[in-house]
Formats: sequence, structure tokens, C-alpha cells
Amino acid sequence: MKFLLGGYTADMDGAATGIGMLRAGAADDAYAGGSLSYEGEVARADSPSWLAQHPSLDVVYAALERTGAVQAFRRTGEDSYTALGAPVTAGEATCHVAVAPDGGSLVAACWSDGRVVRMDLDATGRPSAPVIAPAAVDPYDPDAAAAPEALGGGIDLAAASRALREAAGTEFAHLIPEHDREPVPEPAVAEAAASDRRPSRAHQTRFLNDGLIATTDMGLDLVRFWRVGRQGLRVVQQVVLPKGSGPRHMVFHPSGHLYVVAELSCEVFVLAAAVDGSWHVVGGAPLGVGTLPGDTAAELASSRDGDFVYAGVRGSNTLATLRVRGDGSHLEPVALVEAGVDWPRHHVIVRDMLLVTGQLSNEVASLTLDTRYGVPGRVRHRAEVPSPTCLLPWN
Repeated sequence: MKFLLGGYTADMDGAATGIGMLRAGAADDAYAGGSLSYEGEVARADSPSWLAQHPSLDVVYAALERTGAVQAFRRTGEDSYTALGAPVTAGEATCHVAVAPDGGSLVAACWSDGRVVRMDLDATGRPSAPVIAPAAVDPYDPDAAAAPEALGGGIDLAAASRALREAAGTEFAHLIPEHDREPVPEPAVAEAAASDRRPSRAHQTRFLNDGLIATTDMGLDLVRFWRVGRQGLRVVQQVVLPKGSGPRHMVFHPSGHLYVVAELSCEVFVLAAAVDGSWHVVGGAPLGVGTLPGDTAAELASSRDGDFVYAGVRGSNTLATLRVRGDGSHLEPVALVEAGVDWPRHHVIVRDMLLVTGQLSNEVASLTLDTRYGVPGRVRHRAEVPSPTCLLPWN
């Protein structure tokens, strides 16, 4: 089986030179239990830290993290790819890209400036026409007035104040609240407020059912839900998670629940949709006893049968196993085991094998999953790989 490899290049202090190729066992095998070998570079790119595949074309998309853009690559041979058009700018530190199930668009997430950006895809898979979605607002900032467009609707108080003042005339205009006139704070107060403001850090996109899209904002502890509107993405709801938890990546479970791993608090939250379609937190669980201060959670992946979910933990370099209980709304920590690599940035599940990237140890390792208890065993195979950050199964 083959995998494309995302990685960090010299522009982000990494050792990769572009998109790489990893082979697990025989190239045409549907299993990944065989020995691992790094097949080298298949496309030159600057820090393609995340990769996503088009659902029907031989096209792959890379988030060029340092460049802040999305680049499409077209397959030109058995193990070769070439750039399809020019990179399309998304935002600062573009760290994730996801392609719509119909192949007509993609959504990029940007870590440094918090942007969520939708792009059209043409018949060849070439991206274009980036549209920046409404910015997130910190739900924990008491002084931040949530803009109507950021929350998916509402009253424009500034416009309403201006209209009412004009209608009231000069005699009664002073009675109208001045929502359209920003107060001028003292310099010291303004500087302190700016330094205390938390940054928005968009991190991942998930396409759910019926055209619904979910994105995480690690900086503002939000999961936002979107639909495509006439002018790009339109926010329909947001779910606020505990302050400082840092929602990073998500898994959409067959039960209909959305599991969200929190990078900073090292736990998984369970979200579910109510009858009216609104989403709420219905459960959650820590990654397990054994995480250490300073640990950060990374990827979240589900077992083939959906009975378990696995989270990578950087710092202590472990893999957490959680069992799915009941209707999918309950998670139970099972074990926390050694990942076998340094800085387990990303991992994928292929049948009874878990493959994990060691970003700082420059390797990919495979571990066998216990079929009864779901816990990863010891490292079975490993291969030297330069600064790997993402694994994408590729046929």
C-alpha cells in the first residue's frame, strides 16, 4: 500500500523537500502490515504540511504552511506529480485543507490569522476564487461585540443607530444609543486590551452530512458550523468549548456524533445534533491517566468498525485509546501507550494497523492494533522519513 507524505521543508526548519511517498508492504496491497520504505520525493513543494485528495480525480491538494497557500498537484505517472496551476493564497500559516464530497470546492484553514477560506474547483481540479469566511469572535471576551455576520445573522446595531438618529431629527437624536460611534479608549487601556486579546487559530475542516461543514478554532475554543451561501460560507451555529481547551481536529462518527480532540487540555469532546439541527456538547473524556504537563494532543482517528478512537499526544509521545460506548455519545479511556516516535503529529488507521508520523524523529512507524481491546501494540515496522507531518493513503 502507498501513502503520500506531507512534511516540513527548510522554510520551516524541516528536512523534507516536498511531498514524499511511503510504501507499506506490496504497493498494490490493501493492507499496511508489511515493512515500511520511504520511496523519496514525488513533487517539489515548500512545507506541504497537510494533504487532501480529490474524490474523483488524480489530484492532491497541499496546504503550503509557510507560504500561506493551497497548491494542487496532478498525477502524471506511477509515482510522479506536477503542479496544477499556481498556488492560491489562503492566509497566514495555512495548515489544513479539505475537499467537498462532490469535488466542486475545498476549504482551507489558517492557523496564524484564523482564516477559513473556500475555493472553487474546476473540472480539472484546479482551485480558484478564494473567498474568506466571516471571522470568529472570542466568546470569552466580555468587551468583544459579536459582529452579526460572524454569528450567521442578527441586527446591524451601527446601521440601526444611524437610521434612527436620522428619523428622530436633531431635537431627539441625542436619545438614540450611539452604537455606530466607537469610544476612544485611553492609550494605555487600548494597549492592555490588545495584548490580552486571544488570537483566532483555525485548524481543521470537516464536511458532514447534507452540505454541513464544521471547522475548529483552536485559539478561541470554538467549533463553527457552516453552509455554502451565495457569497461563500455562511455561519449557521457555533459551539463554545471550555476556555483554553484548544479544539484541533475532528472525527465524524458513524453514529452521527462529532468527536473533537482538544490540543491543549488533552481531552475529546462529543458533539451531537438535536432534532432541530442545532449542535451541542453531550459528553467527553480525558485522553487518559498518564498525560503530562505541557503535552499537546494532535490527530484523532477512528477504528475501522468505529468502536475505538485514537489520539496522538506530543510531548510524552503516546497514543491514547478511547472506547465508544452506547449510542456513540460516551467515550471511555482505555489505555495510553508509547507511540514509538518523537512528536506523533499525525496517524492513520488501515484495518488492524496504525501508522504514525514522528515529526521530530524523522520517521514513520506502524503498530498492530489488538482486535479485542483496540490498543496499539509495539512498533512492528519503521522507516526513516524527513520531517513527516501527514499521511495520505493513495492508490
